[in-house]
Amino acid sequence: MASTLVVYLHGFRSSPNSSKAVMTGAAIKAISTSQNSYEWYCPQLLASPKTSMSMVTDHIEKSKLDRLLVIGSSLGGFYANYLAEKYHCKAVVLNPAVRAARELAPHVGMMTAYDSDEPFDFRPEYIDELLALQVDGITTPSRYFLIAAKGDELLDWKEMVDFYKGAKQLVLDGSDHGIADYAEHLPEVIRFISHQ
Repeated sequence: MASTLVVYLHGFRSSPNSSKAVMTGAAIKAISTSQNSYEWYCPQLLASPKTSMSMVTDHIEKSKLDRLLVIGSSLGGFYANYLAEKYHCKAVVLNPAVRAARELAPHVGMMTAYDSDEPFDFRPEYIDELLALQVDGITTPSRYFLIAAKGDELLDWKEMVDFYKGAKQLVLDGSDHGIADYAEHLPEVIRFISHQ
């Protein structure tokens, strides 16, 4: 029997309640069997990148499962690069922020999450924490599956395509940063996850 830990990392100002996280979690649970079990881990990430990654790596190292797979959306895709390189595992990245420190530098200050009015402080030192987690280039492209939307209104899809050169790529002609048509592409994500 094989067991796989699937870690889903949401984006900046998002949460485990995002539609992509909820859809992916349901699809993962649906393919889990006694012969091939999947454990779903989708934590609420914290404002501090360093603290977020400590929390996730602690969970990974305590899980003792046979296999690890990481899925990340936007800022979560940036974190997925870090974890995939650290643990030499497969990663699915959805409109990833490949240079998160540069993208988030203008957003330092008080923020609210998309699905909550609870304010949080995105501090200047968090930009340095992002720089410390930066992956300059992926080492094994075959471990990665990129979904990039040309209609992404926040991030440059061409930069994503270039960063994941040699990886499996699905470039969507339209769509948006949140990948509104994600449900259509989820079967391909599940195929990539379940293919050993």
